Amino acid sequence: MSAPATLVPEDRYPTRLPEPRDPIRREEPTVWGDTFSGPLAESDLQSMSDRGYLVRPGTMPEAWLPTLTAELGRMAGEVAPDDPRFIRERDGGIRSVFEPHILSDVLAEVLTMDTVLPVARQLLGSDVYVHQARINMMPGFTGGGFYWHSDFETWHAEDGMPAMRAVSCSIALTENFPFNGSLMVMPGSHRTFYPCVGATPRNNHASSLVRQEIGVPSRQTLTDAAAQHGIDQVTGPAGTALWFDCNIMHGSGSNITPYPRSNIFVVFNSVQNQLVSPYRAETPRPEYLAARTFRPFNEPVLT
Repeated sequence: MSAPATLVPEDRYPTRLPEPRDPIRREEPTVWGDTFSGPLAESDLQSMSDRGYLVRPGTMPEAWLPTLTAELGRMAGEVAPDDPRFIRERDGGIRSVFEPHILSDVLAEVLTMDTVLPVARQLLGSDVYVHQARINMMPGFTGGGFYWHSDFETWHAEDGMPAMRAVSCSIALTENFPFNGSLMVMPGSHRTFYPCVGATPRNNHASSLVRQEIGVPSRQTLTDAAAQHGIDQVTGPAGTALWFDCNIMHGSGSNITPYPRSNIFVVFNSVQNQLVSPYRAETPRPEYLAARTFRPFNEPVLT
C-alpha cells in the first residue's frame, strides 16, 4: 500500500532556514513500547531512552557472515552502470547499495530475524515498515566518512517524516575497530533538534549520498553539542548491531587503514508516522531512499 504525498501538517521542527535558530526540545518519546512488547529488558529500554543508542552483540549469527559477504560480491558484480541504487565514491568504488532487501532474498531475511524486527516493533511501539535500507561499504585506504548529522533532519526536510518515531539498526559485517571509521555518536543529543541553515538544492540527494553538506549543523553548534553530551565511539566484532534513534547526532571518519568496514543499515519507521510532502524540498526523494509504502513489514502481500 503506497501513500501519495499529502499536505504538510504543522512543522514542529523547522530547518534549512535562512538564519540560525536556537535548538528545539524534542516532543516525542524515544521508546514507545515496554518490556511486554518485545525482547529488550527494562535496562535496555532505559539505556535507549537516556542515551539514544543501544549496542546488541551477537545480533547476526556468525554462520551467516560468509553468505552475506558472498551476496555483497554478487550484487557488486551484477550492478548496472546506470542503477541509481549503487552509490559510488569519487574514485569509482561502491560506497552504498540501497534496497538490498529487494535485490537479495538473503538480505531480506536478515531484516525479519527475531533479533531485528521484534526489537524495532518494541522500540517504536507499533508495526513498522522499512523507510530505507542500504549496505554501507568502507574499503581499506579509500573509504570516505560521513559528516556529523541527524538523520531525522534529512528525513523531515526532504522526505516529509512528521515525527521522531523511527529507529536505525546498523549490523556490522566486518569488525569495527576504533581506527577504521567506526561510528561516533553524541549520547543524549537525540533529545534536541538542531535546525540547520541553507535551503535544499534541487536533486540534493545525488550529491549528499557521497558528501553531505546540506542539513548539517554549524561547527559552533557541533562544538556546543559535543561539550554537553560527549562523544562515544561504537566498536565490536562482526554481527554486532547498533540501534540508534533517528535524531541522534552521529558521524564517522574516513578509513585510511587496511581493514575494510561494512554494515547493513536499515531504518524502521512506525506505520503511524507516514510520510507527507517534504517540509523543505520541492519534491520527495526517490523510493529507494525514502519508501512511501506503509504496509507493516513482513505482512503477506495479497494477490
